[in-house]
Amino acid sequence: MPGASSPARLRGLLLICLAAVSWGTTGSVTTVLVARAGAHPLVIGAVRMLVAAALLLGGARLVAGSVRVARGDRWRTVAMGVAMAAFQATYFSAVPLTGIAVAALIAICSSPLLIVALAALFLGERPTPRVLLALALGVAGTALLIAGPGAAAGLTPRFVAGVLLALGAGLSYAVYVVVAKAALLRTAPLPLAGANFAVAALALAPALLLPSAARQIELGWPWMLYLGVVATAGAYAIYTLGLRDVPASAAGVASLLEPLTATLLGVLLFGERLGAAGLAGALLLFVALALLLTADEGQPASAAPVARGV
Repeated sequence: MPGASSPARLRGLLLICLAAVSWGTTGSVTTVLVARAGAHPLVIGAVRMLVAAALLLGGARLVAGSVRVARGDRWRTVAMGVAMAAFQATYFSAVPLTGIAVAALIAICSSPLLIVALAALFLGERPTPRVLLALALGVAGTALLIAGPGAAAGLTPRFVAGVLLALGAGLSYAVYVVVAKAALLRTAPLPLAGANFAVAALALAPALLLPSAARQIELGWPWMLYLGVVATAGAYAIYTLGLRDVPASAAGVASLLEPLTATLLGVLLFGERLGAAGLAGALLLFVALALLLTADEGQPASAAPVARGV
């Protein structure tokens, strides 16, 4: 039974951390796209999914020799694709209703908690006290990084709707991770990622029919290409590879490097102020990651059972 320091688990965590850093660049790139190309978030999401699906399916054919998904995992592939598309739609719809800080706080901080709960219910994972402590520190650190002065809002129907959409985004991501963890027991990572992103691309394709979509793509294609190639296809490929050797609950905490990266880029590129709370949040995230790297899981992640129909 491999311990926490086993090369496979350490490699898996590092891959997940690298993916999270890559995801953390999407906020900055999307800000540029909106400013320079007037791009709608759903158009950006649709292009990202389309480019990523093509690359991942091509990579699966080249590396794995097949894009075949195990028969028992085909419904999981559809569920993952729908969850990925739902995340894009719910998160970017929540932002104008609650504001960027509140939407990000709710979506990103709720997903690790939901991952731990769903992994315990459906995968049989039982997080150790160390992982639970890392989870608590990671969520607290993320809250400090994202929440700023004036983030609180009145409980108007508009605000409540935004909160529910942001919670839907966190749940969508949690479902994606847990279903992916179950599917990886039988299906290779690249075919799985390519297939579910193809489903997500189909689900978001109607956004490409917006009257100004073609103009947005024409003006912003270099940044959209980066998002599809690097921050989506590349990031999810290495994330899926890392997830084979890491419990879903630990992966959820490690992925909190995403908001840390986004915050640091905001400070360096857009002149945003991190402040004392942000520095404390960054420190808590690093402590959480250190706890994960030295944790001793009860069983190897690759042996996590598939239970209750997941």
